[in-house]
Amino acid sequence: MFSKKMMVAVGAVVLISLYIIVFSFAYLRHSTVGDVATRTALFLVSPFQTAFSSSMHFMDDIWTHYFFLISVSKENDELKKKLAQAISKNNECREIELSNDRLVEFVKLKQQSPFQLEAAQVIARDSSPWYKTIIINKGTDDGITAGCPVIVFKGIVGYVLTASSSDAKVLLIIDRNSSVDALVQRTRARGLAQGMTRGLCRFEFALRKRDIKIGDNVVSSGFDGIYPKGLRIGYISKVIRRNSGLFQDVELTPYVDFTTLEEVMIILCAPPQDNVGN
Repeated sequence: MFSKKMMVAVGAVVLISLYIIVFSFAYLRHSTVGDVATRTALFLVSPFQTAFSSSMHFMDDIWTHYFFLISVSKENDELKKKLAQAISKNNECREIELSNDRLVEFVKLKQQSPFQLEAAQVIARDSSPWYKTIIINKGTDDGITAGCPVIVFKGIVGYVLTASSSDAKVLLIIDRNSSVDALVQRTRARGLAQGMTRGLCRFEFALRKRDIKIGDNVVSSGFDGIYPKGLRIGYISKVIRRNSGLFQDVELTPYVDFTTLEEVMIILCAPPQDNVGN
């Protein structure tokens, strides 16, 4: 592959040689033969000169655009890097904003709650489809013991199953081994909020004669010895009242979205039940 400099040099030599021939014939222009020779030489040189000029212009254009494309490619790479950095920064800001929104809810919960609360982060989840537990980053060193209720602003999460010095395992209310003594807030109908595998709860042992409707709010009754009275659990999402039998088939949807839990509050010590509102 010939370089641009080599092509320029060869072209220049050819062009100079042709011009020397032309000017040599020019000295003979006083004679008719010389004039004819000069015109003949110009006629012969002209196509070469045109082709040479076109070739040089073409090569110069390619050379210029080559460097231009390299420059554009580098600029494009820089812009891509800056865009990636901007997207990353925007994502960080969004995460901070969402975290602040959750913290505002926790501050409100702590201010409004009559309980002594300890905040914790969710650091792990049980991968098994049969058990619904989470691990939090607080333990006995922070005053957390087995049996402590765990809540968020929307309602009950579960209770501490076991605790070590620095972390604890929480059994969620949607686990099949979990049950919360509960009541329908509107009619005071009693039942047990029993966990199901589908992320829901059954409202067990609800008497068939009691008035229970879809949309009714369900709260803790305080009679199970774990959860204080009046904590939100969920709402009635399905009711089947059969023609016979003692109980209704009632389904309960928790207020808490357990798939998005990131922070929780642990109730360290509850006041006497008389101090807790309905």
